[in-house]
Amino acid sequence: MTEFAELWAEHRRVVRDVAYRVVGSVADAEDVTQETYVRLLARDAREPLDDPRAWLVTVASRLAIDRLRAHEHSRRAYVGPWLPEPVVADERILPEDRVTLDDSVRMALLVVLEQLTPAERTAFLLHDVFDLGFDEIAGILGVSTVSARQSASRARKRVAAHGEARFAADPAVARRLSERFARAASEGDLDGLVAILADDARGHFDSGGFYPEASTEVVVGAEAIGRQLLKAVGGRSLDFAVAEVNAEPGVIARRHGRVVSVLAFEFAGDRIVAIHGVGNPAKLAHLQGR
Repeated sequence: MTEFAELWAEHRRVVRDVAYRVVGSVADAEDVTQETYVRLLARDAREPLDDPRAWLVTVASRLAIDRLRAHEHSRRAYVGPWLPEPVVADERILPEDRVTLDDSVRMALLVVLEQLTPAERTAFLLHDVFDLGFDEIAGILGVSTVSARQSASRARKRVAAHGEARFAADPAVARRLSERFARAASEGDLDGLVAILADDARGHFDSGGFYPEASTEVVVGAEAIGRQLLKAVGGRSLDFAVAEVNAEPGVIARRHGRVVSVLAFEFAGDRIVAIHGVGNPAKLAHLQGR
């Protein structure tokens, strides 16, 4: 038991990291992490574990894929855009309990990964992010090595086709634009919002149907996005503040201290080119009380 506890302490974070990137859900990632630990404890201690990290990543990946496939029907029936649950940096959480925030959790990338099949998404993440070989990935997916390699290649091409998904913005510029956005939203300043949005900016808001005023379609254009945002705010006395959202500057909206929306941005030059807003209360439950 002591040996397993030491292994878990060393590799627990990578298990959570794999799970979140595959399923795009903090709650599901936590469930996968716990189930992986249960599987570790259930192992026969007499059987050697030559590569503990690879074994744990394999188990977590299979569990995450099962979750992803189980949710396919509910995601197709989802009201409006389906976005990954946001991860917000919080120093009060122990390091081993945090999802590692790096380029591979940027919302722009995760949104693209949502368009892939479970096999493509997993093959890309395990190879390009977690450095697993295609022989190992093939075993996880239950396919040939050639098929695993092709899945990762197709995913890589889809990611490459979305320039915003590949490159992080200049941190200082992103921070400044986020601060201007928060200030304009707090003040109900439409002109201020339009000034920092690209003319052809895109806005996606995932409310899960909880907010009738939220558009279930992609909103295109700086003024259209600004008007939609201010309409959604509409006298609700929201406080907007900058925070690190999925490894980049973003904005959190609170009402009486409760998180009601998290906004992640894509940047190009000195403009915001896309907004990914999550307001579904179920997807924000892990942020309450922080």
